[in-house]
Amino acid sequence: MDFNDKVIWITGASSGIGKGLAIALSKLNTTIIISSRNQLALNQVKKECLHPANIFVLPLDLEDMELMPLKVSEALEMVGNIDVVIHNGGVAQRSFVRDTSITVDTQIMRVNYLGTVALTKAILPHFLENKKGCFIVTTSIVGRAATPLRSSYAASKHALHGFFDSLRAELYRENIKVTLVCPGFVRTQISMNALTGDGSPQQQMDKATANGLTVERFASCFIKKMKNDPEELVIAGFKEKLVLYLKRFFPRVLSKVIRKMKVV
Repeated sequence: MDFNDKVIWITGASSGIGKGLAIALSKLNTTIIISSRNQLALNQVKKECLHPANIFVLPLDLEDMELMPLKVSEALEMVGNIDVVIHNGGVAQRSFVRDTSITVDTQIMRVNYLGTVALTKAILPHFLENKKGCFIVTTSIVGRAATPLRSSYAASKHALHGFFDSLRAELYRENIKVTLVCPGFVRTQISMNALTGDGSPQQQMDKATANGLTVERFASCFIKKMKNDPEELVIAGFKEKLVLYLKRFFPRVLSKVIRKMKVV
């Protein structure tokens, strides 16, 4: 994937990884649509990007699934064509299963999984008509190996892996690519905004998140490694990568490790 001269649509772009990717990709002769629910924050991100005239703000709420075809039409009116969709919008969780209301589980699945699927289905006819396109999906290490306090968050990320692995297999003859990006801990506000059992934000920075990769380093690594068109890309520290190694080869050992691991 060479991002130069590409038209890219990024969801969840008002902060964190999405914002970092927008700023980094704006330096590569790109045209970018940035979306999230927070229009004021998106306007600020646009100002921070190189060549802000090439940055287009399109507010979008992933829970408004029925509006996705309209949002795609608005996006195409803005830029004429879209080459890449980076699905980055989502909400995290920090609560035990026993303490988590089913309304929180439902909200997390609607935002992280169903909203992303709805936008994918809305933009897919455009990719098929052009006979090209790329979906890049931000999942998580916990989309491969779940940890405590993240039951529905992990489930939503596992669901994304299942859906987009299937989509990739269906579209391999259509020149439409799918990459699943699995971040480890990245130094963002994700834990501050994570939902607790009653749906209120945690409003606390996890130590593991605070010690994670910087957004700038993540974005730099992302751009570099995407040149190889990976089907799955892990961008994480050593400990998170070790978790995936244990999951694959020593799952019982991982089960014991996870119980004691510092995940907050």
